[in-house]
Amino acid sequence: MIKHMDFKKMKRGIATLVALVVCMSASAQFGQEVRRGSFADNHEIYYGLRLGLGLANVNSDDKRLDGGDTQAGLNIGGVIGFQLSPSAPVYLESGLFYTEKGGKGVLDKKKFTYDLNYLEIPILVKYKYEMDTDLNLVPFAGGYVAMGVGGKIKNFGDRETDSSFSSENFKRFDGGLRFGCGIEYQVLYADMAYEFGLANICHSDWETSKNGCFYINIGVNF
Repeated sequence: MIKHMDFKKMKRGIATLVALVVCMSASAQFGQEVRRGSFADNHEIYYGLRLGLGLANVNSDDKRLDGGDTQAGLNIGGVIGFQLSPSAPVYLESGLFYTEKGGKGVLDKKKFTYDLNYLEIPILVKYKYEMDTDLNLVPFAGGYVAMGVGGKIKNFGDRETDSSFSSENFKRFDGGLRFGCGIEYQVLYADMAYEFGLANICHSDWETSKNGCFYINIGVNF
């Protein structure tokens, strides 16, 4: 049975994807301009596209917001990176992503889910370890900041919905740590990463709610 489509959510998704395309095009343009400059003479610069799957949950002291069971979501975006020193394969990378987080659980024998959709900026330090010609192992660590752009809480027992980002539910701002490891073969790239939220994303002064998400991504670098 085909479920009724939420047209507001669809429009937000389309607007977000358009913004991502514009930002990725700008990143590519910037990368090309920088490549022409003197900085590129001694430092490797790259930009790329990423597409992946996130397995997210939210750990909360508030049972109403505790989505300890994982929920799958989309992760898509673009990156730009540059070599920090011509004498070492150490890189600084950032970018812009649309990422779908959230969680699900059971409260008073009633199933609930919630979507937390963000625009996210990671800031990572990467080290490229050359394993073979054109093949690199790329461990990385850093952090991220994110701003909520949409999402719904669904109570299946009472058949009710509510906005995820509101004064009674979640804050829009999030931030935390990211670490993982990638592998690079010529222009092809893949990685696994985990994000550990440090920001309290609920409004209570007495309780905390924090995001967590495991990612599997594929992409290309130029």
